[in-house]
Amino acid sequence: MDPFDERILTALQGGKPKVFTQLLDETGFSHNTLRLHLENLANQGLVVKEKRPTTGLGRPKFAYLIPPRVRQQVSAALSDPLIEIVSLPFSRLKRLCRFEKGGYCKQARKGCEAQDCPQIKKEE
Repeated sequence: MDPFDERILTALQGGKPKVFTQLLDETGFSHNTLRLHLENLANQGLVVKEKRPTTGLGRPKFAYLIPPRVRQQVSAALSDPLIEIVSLPFSRLKRLCRFEKGGYCKQARKGCEAQDCPQIKKEE
């Protein structure tokens, strides 16, 4: 994680969603730098972009927050410099699975998808 991402995640660590302009003020980044890093963090699943309801005309506002399922990992990574967060999409992960063979799961006996994978623990 680079220093830009760390600064953004630190600003979002409070748990409350923040709009883009709030993050600009808190981080001190340029508009394009913040937009690029927020997009990358959202693609990794470390930040969620939520559309805010608007009352008038104009473009909708979006708020950013750290999702509850990764909040603990993010706070651990920010407090300990030796911890690194790695996120892989399922398409990359299934190539590492010992049961997957050509898009078919030998253990689940059906197509290899994240919701059917016996290797992924289901949240209760």
